Amino acid sequence: MPVPWEALIPFGLLTSMFAAAGTLLNTSKRAQNQGKPVRYKIDTWDDMMMDRDKRLTGHVRGQSANPIAPEGFETSSSWYTEAQ
Repeated sequence: MPVPWEALIPFGLLTSMFAAAGTLLNTSKRAQNQGKPVRYKIDTWDDMMMDRDKRLTGHVRGQSANPIAPEGFETSSSWYTEAQ
């Protein structure tokens, strides 16, 4: 059975386009996360820690090694904005 060589050109184009799209999507996601891999399966604890990191550094993936919180951190919680 002969190999249809003319079918290899569209197959190669399709494969390369999927590879380019996946690479660009991965690059875009990493750029949005400051070069770190994307987080999956985020639970309540992770959500609270991401909120804390956002209040500390301004970005959900940022982390600070400074033992002293910045000015205004103690009043930047969302709990103060909820109706009681």
